[in-house]
Amino acid sequence: MAITPLLLLYFSSLLCVESQYIAYNTSQRIVPGKINVHLVPHTHDDVGWLKTVDQYYVGSNNSIRGACVQNVLDSVVSALLADKNRKFIYVEIAFFQRWWRQQSDAIKSIVKDLVSSGQLEFINGGMCMHDEATPHYIDMIDQTTLGHRFIKEEFGQTPRIGWQIDPFGHSAIQAYLLGAEVGFDSLFFARIDYQDRAKRKDEKSLEVVWHGSKTLGSSSQIFTGVFPVHYDPPSGFNFEFNDDSPIVQDDIHLFDYNVQERVNDFVAAAVNQLLLEMHQKQILHLANVTRTNHIMWCMGTDFKYQYATTWFRQMDKLIHYVNKDGRVNALYSTPSIYTDAKHAANESWPLKTDDFFPYADRANVYWTGYFTSRPAFKGYVRTMSAYYLAARQLEFLLGRKSSGPKTDTLADALAIAQHHDAVSGTERQHVASDYAKRLYMGYAEAAELVESSLACLTESSSNDGCDHPTTKFQQCPLLNISYCPASEVELSHGKSLVVVVYNSLGWKREDIIRIPVISESVIVRDSKGMQIESQLIPLLNSSASIRNYYVRAYLGISPSDMPKFWLVFPATVPPLGFNTYIISSAKQTGPSATMSTVHISQLSENGVIEVGTGNLKLTYDVDESKLTQYSNSRSSVKAFLEQSYSFYSGFNGTVNDTQASGAYIFRPNGTFPIKSEGKVPLTVLRGPLLDEVHQKIDSWIYQISRVYKGKEHAEIEFTVGPIPIDDGFGKEIITQIASKMTTNKTFYTDSNGRDFIKRIRDYRKDWDLQVNQPVAGNYYPINLGIYIEDNSTELSILVDRSVGGSSIVDGQIELMLHRRLLRDDSKGVGEALNETVCVLDECTGLTVQGKFYLRIDPLGEGAKWRRTVGQEIYSPLLLAFTEQDGDSWTSSHVSTFTAMDLSYSLPDNVAMITLQELEDRSILLRLAHLYEMGEDKDLSVTAKVELKKIFPNKKITKVTETGLSANQERVEMEKKRLVWKVDGPLEEEPKVRGGPVDPSTLVVELGPMEIRTFVLVFDFIKMVNS
Repeated sequence: MAITPLLLLYFSSLLCVESQYIAYNTSQRIVPGKINVHLVPHTHDDVGWLKTVDQYYVGSNNSIRGACVQNVLDSVVSALLADKNRKFIYVEIAFFQRWWRQQSDAIKSIVKDLVSSGQLEFINGGMCMHDEATPHYIDMIDQTTLGHRFIKEEFGQTPRIGWQIDPFGHSAIQAYLLGAEVGFDSLFFARIDYQDRAKRKDEKSLEVVWHGSKTLGSSSQIFTGVFPVHYDPPSGFNFEFNDDSPIVQDDIHLFDYNVQERVNDFVAAAVNQLLLEMHQKQILHLANVTRTNHIMWCMGTDFKYQYATTWFRQMDKLIHYVNKDGRVNALYSTPSIYTDAKHAANESWPLKTDDFFPYADRANVYWTGYFTSRPAFKGYVRTMSAYYLAARQLEFLLGRKSSGPKTDTLADALAIAQHHDAVSGTERQHVASDYAKRLYMGYAEAAELVESSLACLTESSSNDGCDHPTTKFQQCPLLNISYCPASEVELSHGKSLVVVVYNSLGWKREDIIRIPVISESVIVRDSKGMQIESQLIPLLNSSASIRNYYVRAYLGISPSDMPKFWLVFPATVPPLGFNTYIISSAKQTGPSATMSTVHISQLSENGVIEVGTGNLKLTYDVDESKLTQYSNSRSSVKAFLEQSYSFYSGFNGTVNDTQASGAYIFRPNGTFPIKSEGKVPLTVLRGPLLDEVHQKIDSWIYQISRVYKGKEHAEIEFTVGPIPIDDGFGKEIITQIASKMTTNKTFYTDSNGRDFIKRIRDYRKDWDLQVNQPVAGNYYPINLGIYIEDNSTELSILVDRSVGGSSIVDGQIELMLHRRLLRDDSKGVGEALNETVCVLDECTGLTVQGKFYLRIDPLGEGAKWRRTVGQEIYSPLLLAFTEQDGDSWTSSHVSTFTAMDLSYSLPDNVAMITLQELEDRSILLRLAHLYEMGEDKDLSVTAKVELKKIFPNKKITKVTETGLSANQERVEMEKKRLVWKVDGPLEEEPKVRGGPVDPSTLVVELGPMEIRTFVLVFDFIKMVNS
């Protein structure tokens, strides 16, 4: 069609008109009686996932993903300065701390003003957004404390909102411990089961009051909001520079003017979030449907705001024009403002109890595989967690130095390892290696501190301390694979091996020490010079091959000598202290360690083998080469018990159903028992301290079952791998412990190592479960243990790291020990979970070694074992080695020590989970009651701890109780806490909590499941000696 001269004249006149400056009104606040849309600008910055934490920060390795957190923070600060009404929240302090340390004083001053004015708000505030399934609660507390104290020290602020938007399921511990107990007023997240979300949308119950602890109940409740879809904006409102959402084009002199169209889109999206048609009449009644007239939009997602102006320019326009339109009210906001608005409405909310596990985002897609993914890394994190706890104690006992080795590097490494794509095992392989490298670097520095602290403690017999100890201790981080150069020494010509055994628990402890030695002619003496009973266990070929291969893989060396034996001896160690044991060569005519007898069962024996020299006995069927019976003569428990191994074949996906089993997802495609080819005999080693049963389940599965003379539980050490994949299918390895108990689909699993939660197979309390995955949909995370019970007994299993587990069949418990899969599960990591270990250029699948522990008790008596031994598993005895000439150690050194009063130990129901000297010389102390209300008839009671007896040689001048993360006084935190109302009558027993600490008696009371945090000030800080 020809363009007429008149039209040409019209268009040219438009082009000649100059565009004008528009002042956008972004000052809008909450408007009563209208729907208020709270725009919350945010970025979600993974502290490692597809790239390492540092690659994400500096913006390198962008072939994987173009993400640079440094740019985000630079850009956001500039954008906030352009308009005082703009707001932004930031979460991951590991990134912010990196950025902060690089800023000039001028920029720091500007940022402090932004924080003070509320434009920039720290939300959540931990070093990372930790996972909620696989970390231990102590690690969650530690990483949160690091971030919270940084924020307090630099900005004087205390975060008040939990923001766990990306973890794949949510724990009760997060709600009450890492939520209410750190002073949060609310908690927000995105991921819940798709069936749960659908029901909550229908019932308008996406926002609830969550009672995460049945023991603490409403005293630790938290307002909790679940996002309707995810943690990104509604469709069409993503404004990163390369996003395809339509911008607001408001210059009438330019083409594509669309203000009203975009305003209509905004109003429609706001109303759609409330699941209503966009009619004005309905909008007027939305408050009745949503319980308030407030909704939140998360304006951002992963690694957004790298050019923040593109977001803020569009939000400025939307706020301006939407409010001129008047149908809804739009404002810059934060979760804190949103929470206050919800609270001010004085509404009642649905009550939520227990947790949000397991999580599925659609049918057949259960995010329960990551409970076990990367089991070696999970074990390493747990080992380093316990080491960090002990190292901080020794740092305190030595006195924190301004220079020299510290625990800070290990603290930082452990903190980011709790990230929901770190310990979860859902990161790429090079990122997992980076996490492990950081942990090792932290360990190496902390090990120097531990060794110097123990040297000072053993050399100094006065309270004067020491600056230059002469004793050189060594430790053995690869002791689990029988590699310990410090103990593999020739004890000749009067040389002895000194073993200092440190106990980080607050009570006296008796345990068995195992170290590799090269000679069978050895004796062990205690700190009084008395010879004690010891046992030698031959080191078999299975241990030797793993040792040699993994030492080459990890250290790049080939061990020259191979130890021939494990030397086993009992150790008794005082609370928060150490004891010393001397190992020397036995005289030819004198006594020495008892050699274990070795018995290989004969296939023709046609009978049973019983092991155990104490109260506990395990019985094995020789023909079947398997466990058949558990008996305890003290408790009169005698029960059928059987253990087996199987694997789930990982689903590879099909053309019509592409969802595979992977790092996140557990999707089994059949169960297959693992049995030995032919009958493999049992190898039984017996001795005065313990018996061992060795079983070769398959060429790639080896197991050692141990029964100790002085213990009433069995210890199972498994070695699994390399998992074969020659058939083209990944495999998920499980062990099953079967009894004849009648358990009615019911079992119990822990929440992050703390409370136990009742589980019922194929059932959810909050909705009618449609079962589509009968195995994966019944898996739960296990950090401490799992147990089942019937009307007479309890069968408990404790673990040494995070694993997935369940009770798929009545009377049976299963644990997933290892996973190796060949397909990516399409959840973002873009890599199959196929871990390998390489020596030179040859790589094999990863072999995992670990332990679990089992016991059967009369009904009601299992809690005491689970709690006490659970603490001992988490905090193993720390060993340090040195050599001496002659026999003068006990006369020239302090051979036994406790930091506590000699007559004191913590009550049996209390653990000291933090003892740390802070940079300002004050002391951070955390005490945890280990039992739930009603869990044990004797120990589920108020406990009392005497601070004067924990610190007998120090004068405590000030005791300040704080919130859990030690960033605010507890009294002030409680005053500020928002109180929420719940629907219907709330019937619960009065909650027991400890009272204020009397400054004259300094006695701390703890109610069941209570953790109390204190900052102590002494009149001086110096090393304590007994």
